[in-house]
Amino acid sequence: MSRQRIALRVEYQGSRYCGWQRQGHCDSVQQQVEQALTQIANEPVEVHCAGRTDTGVHALGQIIHFETAVERPLRAWIQGVNTKLPADIRISWAAPMADDFHARFSAIARQYRYVIFNRPVHSAILADRVTWESQWLDVDKMQAAAQDLIGERDFSSFRAAACQASHARREVQWIEVSRRGDFVFIDIRANAFLHHMVRNISGTLMEIGRGERPVNWVAELMAIQDRTQAGVTAPASGLYFVNAFYPEEYAVPQVALNELLWQ
Repeated sequence: MSRQRIALRVEYQGSRYCGWQRQGHCDSVQQQVEQALTQIANEPVEVHCAGRTDTGVHALGQIIHFETAVERPLRAWIQGVNTKLPADIRISWAAPMADDFHARFSAIARQYRYVIFNRPVHSAILADRVTWESQWLDVDKMQAAAQDLIGERDFSSFRAAACQASHARREVQWIEVSRRGDFVFIDIRANAFLHHMVRNISGTLMEIGRGERPVNWVAELMAIQDRTQAGVTAPASGLYFVNAFYPEEYAVPQVALNELLWQ
């Protein structure tokens, strides 16, 4: 029996989950999505994602794919699957894909947004959805420092000790630090990311924004390639997987930054 490959875009609020990846000891986003797809397909379904996210991390444009032998209208893979998912996970797009498409290996870049709520008192409504910083952040200094991350470089200073990647070279294509009222955004796009890379960058930039470190600290960290010398790992609650980018022939739509919460 022939099988078809389907791609989906998944949005989730990650606070209740131990990350994307299926694990035996705790509830994960992948587990919830596979269970819902299995009910609609009436056969076991295993999915592959563009980029695994850690415990407490959120996503707006996570891309996944799976294979199935059953025929279903596309609306079944969206509305039907959503009826089987908890309220903090949603499918927002579905499309059939060529057999050579792979959610992870076909992606040419990924984009994350780190959201900081910057005022003296935290918000009860936004708890677990943003990172709170009570001390005023100098966004201009953070933006200036961030530009030293651009290019294909060795990011050992921003790599988690448990990172399993074979090397630390990544290409940061674009990074911008901006403010909208009480919200500070760190938007970053790269060909790929190391474990905790965005959170480690964000923690370092926040120290610069608080005036605890000079603007040239990022350049120094890139030169010494030593994770122990960089800033602390910023909390998971502020991190959002925004987009995975693919060659044009796959026609995977993007989430625009002006569509995001708090923009």
